[in-house]
Amino acid sequence: MSIFDIAAILIGLAALFGFLNHRYLKLPHTIGLMLIALAASSAVILTDTILPGSEMGKSISDLLARIDFHDIVMHGMLSFLLFAGALHVDFIAMADRKWTILTLATVGILISTFVIGTALWFVLGMLGLSLSLIWALVFGALISPTDPVAVLGIFKTIDIPPALEAKVAGESLFNDGVGVVVFTILVSIAVGGAHGQVGPQDVLIVFLQEAVGGVVLGLAAGYIGYRAMHVIDEYVLEILISLALVMVTYAIAIKLHMSGPIAMVVAGLFIGNQGARFAMSDRTREHLFHFWELMDEILNSVLFLLIGLEVLVVSFSMSHMTAAILAIPIALLGRSLGVGIPMAALSVRMTFTQGAIPVLIWGGLRGGIAVALALSLPENEFKPLILTATYAVVIFSIVVQGMSMKALVKRIVPSAS
Repeated sequence: MSIFDIAAILIGLAALFGFLNHRYLKLPHTIGLMLIALAASSAVILTDTILPGSEMGKSISDLLARIDFHDIVMHGMLSFLLFAGALHVDFIAMADRKWTILTLATVGILISTFVIGTALWFVLGMLGLSLSLIWALVFGALISPTDPVAVLGIFKTIDIPPALEAKVAGESLFNDGVGVVVFTILVSIAVGGAHGQVGPQDVLIVFLQEAVGGVVLGLAAGYIGYRAMHVIDEYVLEILISLALVMVTYAIAIKLHMSGPIAMVVAGLFIGNQGARFAMSDRTREHLFHFWELMDEILNSVLFLLIGLEVLVVSFSMSHMTAAILAIPIALLGRSLGVGIPMAALSVRMTFTQGAIPVLIWGGLRGGIAVALALSLPENEFKPLILTATYAVVIFSIVVQGMSMKALVKRIVPSAS
């Protein structure tokens, strides 16, 4: 089966499931699409259980096995999705809240990582389930960042005050890049630490190369794209320039071991704000923004479809299911402390929108990035448990938290009611 055949199947299923959701379920597009995909996956598993000779699940699993979920998300979709998300963010509104956003995206991620990792290691140890502390921390790192794709997708449908929207959007865009850096460092320690291969100096080098390098690369790429757009007025060519900016910059980031997600966010903010104001005509701005909005919707649909279908390739066992169920409240605890502690410290000098902390905690959705990172882990005795726990937190996050966000915002944020 060719790449075109696989792409045709995915787009066809996304269109079919999207139609069924719009026509009958009427849920938010990405949530409804994922739920239908989950229902279809469950039906396949049930069919194979009732009719062992059907091998329907095996056929679909073989197809999904040909799709490298980690590669397609982290080295493909993510570049476009992050750029598209950052393109529509008001940089001025975000800059006014830069300390809150940066603190949540750095200190908050570190707090959440260590709370989740330590709590899960302790609880599973009490139950006699094996998970080493370092691999528990790896799980904490991959599940702590909120997924900007899921977060921005849900918050498009919710009316919230601009100040709170800027915090939610800014944190979700930046903590993803920081979280991937923390994840990379912890995996390096978990894999090489036993042989004395990773020390503090190595950690510092990785952080500077990934995080700082990503910012510098994003600024450079954004400026080059801006200058190119500034001297022409041809919307087709300028859209092509934006596409080239995303793909070339992300490819360079991968080759140079810099943070591609951070580079995409910085470049997207640059083009969406500085570029939109000073380098584009009204006609170009309208076409370019509509193009990236459409790109965002299509890739979002495929991504959430894949999340629903990937359940067919995740191996479940009762011991893993116990860990998965426990991981949900532990992940919420980590998110609560990762948001609550920094916000409490910042509130000494700042005031926040009423209800900001509950919205940030409950709105911290996890999505395809967490699943992709879990799938990318090297094969070891703990990977099946981590993957199952990751999947449980992601499904709970998108379905339960995502579907209840609108009601929560209306209830606790005055101007949204």
